[in-house]
Formats: sequence, structure tokens, C-alpha cells
Amino acid sequence: APGPTRLIYLGDMIDRGPRNLEVLRLWSEDARARGVDHVDRLMGNHEQMLLLAVGDGPHATKAKAMWLSERMGGSKVLDELRAAVGEPEAPLDAALLEAGLGEGGLARLMAARSHARLGNTVFVHGGLDPRVDAAEFLARPWSAFIGATWAWIMEGFLDWQGGFGGTLVVHGHTPPPRHRELTGQDDPHLFQHDRLGLDGGSARTGIVTAARIEDGRYRILRAGRPATDG
Repeated sequence: APGPTRLIYLGDMIDRGPRNLEVLRLWSEDARARGVDHVDRLMGNHEQMLLLAVGDGPHATKAKAMWLSERMGGSKVLDELRAAVGEPEAPLDAALLEAGLGEGGLARLMAARSHARLGNTVFVHGGLDPRVDAAEFLARPWSAFIGATWAWIMEGFLDWQGGFGGTLVVHGHTPPPRHRELTGQDDPHLFQHDRLGLDGGSARTGIVTAARIEDGRYRILRAGRPATDG
């Protein structure tokens, strides 16, 4: 496409999948390696939980328990980190994460942002709360755990039909079944009510969903291999 190009990652790059560290290595590559002019790396709640789990802050214990649960799938990442360093009993801490990702990879993870704004469009992992000033909402630090609601919100965002005051919201976080439940949309990747959802539910569907946005238009892109039962 003519003009500068950007690649925006919406977060939740890890957990549940079989090759998490390889995904993070690709995610960490610079713009030139990805064939674009700029890369924006946004934080999802799964990356947030990992960083909280290896820290020593007030939310570390709860975040670690949630992240390592079967529902969240963080144990798969922990297994990969231990295999990468050759220590099957290594504790989950910042040293293990840096050893598994490398200093550059950890720095990129720590530097992931809550959102990116281009013109009247906001890219964010979870979404916005229409009852709260957007600037204040997006300024909440990831260290606040679930208080960083931009990484977690579903209800109050997806069931809102009043728009966002001229702001267009491109988000991930909510897989298709849950999205349909809250919005009533048959197609969860259709732009409606100032929202465009791009979570393909890849952990269950095998499909990664993205969008190419250009000159006020968008095209949905899907890649992968559909998952089959058994």
C-alpha cells in the first residue's frame, strides 16, 4: 500500500498454544523484519498476568494462580521456559522469563502499551468503558491487574450500542462465542456500534483473525487451520 504502514498487535499472544516462545520471538521482531514502517505492541491480559506473576508486587500471588490455571493456560508457557533453559524445576520468576525470552524479548514485553491511537481510531486489547473518560481509562497501568480494565472488559463494552463519541475501537480479547452472546452479531468481525472485534478464538478454532485497515475501509484476514474435534 502507498504511504507508511503499521502492524498493530492486539495482545494475548501467549498461553494455550504449543509454541508460545516462538510466537513471542516473532512478536518481538522489529518493523523491518515484518516489512512495515512501524510496529505497535499492545498488552493483553495474558501478558499482563505473566508479568505480574514473575514480579513481587501486591498482585503477584493471585496473578500467578490465575495464569497457571487450566483455564488460562500459562503452565504451557512455563513448561517452554523451563525446557528452553534446561531446568525442569526452575521457579517462575523474572530470571527464568529473561533467560527464556532473552533480554530484548523481555524488554519488549515490559514495554507493551495499553493502546495505540491513529486519528479517530483506538486500538486496545479489551475495549473501552463508555461510562468512563477514555484518556483516564486507557492511562491505568497494567500493574493494576484487573484494575487495568482496558485489558479485561467485555460486559459494558460489547453490549453497549451507543457508540463512543466518534471514536472507533478495534479490539481483541473476546472470542467469537462470547462476542455473539454479548452483541447478538452473527459475525463477530463486523464493524458495528463503533467497534471491530478481531479475536478469532484461535485456541479453539485454530484460526487467527486480523484486519487490513486503509482509507476508512477494512478487510478481514484469516489464517490457520480449522481445529477439529478429537
